[in-house]
Amino acid sequence: MRMFLPGDDDIELTVCFSVSDSKGEVAAIETELLKDYRFGQQQLIEIWGQACAIAITKAYPLSSLAKKQPTVLVICGPDQNGSIGLVCARHLRMFEYEPTIYHPKRSSQSLHQDFTVQCEKMDIPFLSYLPTEVQLINDAYNLVIDAMLGPEADCANIKEPYSGILVTLKQIKTPIVSVDVPSGWDVEETSQDGINPEVLISLTAPKKCAVSFSGKHFLAGRFLPYDIQKKYELNLPDYPGTDCLIEL
Repeated sequence: MRMFLPGDDDIELTVCFSVSDSKGEVAAIETELLKDYRFGQQQLIEIWGQACAIAITKAYPLSSLAKKQPTVLVICGPDQNGSIGLVCARHLRMFEYEPTIYHPKRSSQSLHQDFTVQCEKMDIPFLSYLPTEVQLINDAYNLVIDAMLGPEADCANIKEPYSGILVTLKQIKTPIVSVDVPSGWDVEETSQDGINPEVLISLTAPKKCAVSFSGKHFLAGRFLPYDIQKKYELNLPDYPGTDCLIEL
């Protein structure tokens, strides 16, 4: 991944969070958006989920998919990344992909439940279990969307069913697209021993761990107010035209 450093005209992307307090700044930015700027949580999740779906269409257009059916498996966690995955699946369905959702631990939050119902109403199927035989996943799906564990997750203490899912994802040959932070990665570490996604979609701004990511990398954060960008010295790139995301 290319970096943007002050005084270097040849480098394009900034590491937006400090090494020492990456999780803290992620939380602080979201708190300001919700409280000071009066964004709604549902609004933010919808923006992020739609942008993730658009990024997937750019990275893997329908015409490029290897299988006859444009099948996509979306694995959702119980927290905000899982909600983003649900919204992403809904938009992928509208973009004529065929998503299937695996959502092993559903949140009790009403907002999360609303996104689940929206997917159900669009006839998006939900798996009751994830096959442990990796060839079944390789044969059934063109892509796997990792929307399990976000930047707030404690990667040193991942519990079932997600620890088992990560073991499976490390073995599959199907391309993986990760939302914001690849599940199992420490948001503040640049060296990782976990799943190896082909595509990473950073939300709002890239996290510290993205420095070591070498695949196709998108940023979805055009909605971010300029005052917040300046306050946290994000130095985000200019988005082309009217696009809601940019490939870094």
